[in-house]
Amino acid sequence: MNAGITGVAYALPARTELTDDLQQRVAGGLPVPAGLFRRTTGIRQRQVAADDEYASDLAIDAATKVLADTGTDPLDVDLLLFASATRDMTEPATAHVVQAALGSRGHALDVTNACNSFLNGIDLARSMILAGRAGKALVVTGETPTRAMRPRLRGLTEARTAFAGYTFGDAGAAVLVEPVTGGGILDVDTETHSEHWAVGGIFGGGSRHPRSEEHTYFSGDGRRLREVFERIGAGLIERVSVRTGLGWDDYAKVLVHQVTLPYLERFVAVTGVPRDKLEVTVDELGNMASASIGVQLGRVRPGLNAGDRVLMVGLGGGVSLMTMVWQVS
Repeated sequence: MNAGITGVAYALPARTELTDDLQQRVAGGLPVPAGLFRRTTGIRQRQVAADDEYASDLAIDAATKVLADTGTDPLDVDLLLFASATRDMTEPATAHVVQAALGSRGHALDVTNACNSFLNGIDLARSMILAGRAGKALVVTGETPTRAMRPRLRGLTEARTAFAGYTFGDAGAAVLVEPVTGGGILDVDTETHSEHWAVGGIFGGGSRHPRSEEHTYFSGDGRRLREVFERIGAGLIERVSVRTGLGWDDYAKVLVHQVTLPYLERFVAVTGVPRDKLEVTVDELGNMASASIGVQLGRVRPGLNAGDRVLMVGLGGGVSLMTMVWQVS
């Protein structure tokens, strides 16, 4: 027996914001060339949650779809993981908000590890199933990182530390994970370099800055983050190939966490992945945090056949990297 993904769905907010409009709104008084945000990131637009739309709402939307698509009764779900960088609140776990809306009664908890949260959640669900602790696991994410964008830049110095936050877009995703007799999740690998935890993040809301509005906005050095990922990421990809014996030709799709379009192009150059294996979303949806791979997976799933393999590559602040090989059952 193995565990595999048997259903996938995603959800997007209705509202679209053009990157040029975003730049005008946040940097209107600064000497910033028109179109700079769009040209630098390759992001034309993104979807943005409404003021009364929460991370849990996006997760509930995606979860409702995947339960309907697979014909799964919510009461048959015995493990629900809300695996996301965004949460509705500090306490209780947002998983309970999602579970109450769905009407399920399983063990519910949050899994949080920046943009790797959703992949970590799938890995944890698989581990619980293989350990005999769960039969059907629902892993959901709801990301609203656009709320961590600084609403107005007060100077060029602030622009440098806040700029990475203007790549964000909102989204939700969900997968059902359960035992399978063939295929399933074939390989998982992780690498963590926690000495870089301060390079970027949203540092408010915890015991360090419990009530500081200043620390509720994303702050970081995007260039340093990219340098870290480039230095350690290629080795992780090589290890997958050595361990599994699989090369690029063996994958129907390669799904990568996408921060900006130049970042993705650099990944292609460093790893050699054929560009036609990718599902590019960042140009129209932005950096959706942990929902990035979930949305990509939902978009490619209709074109996959039994036996097809998908390589997922996650990158997260902290910093952590993760790979997962899934074969369609």
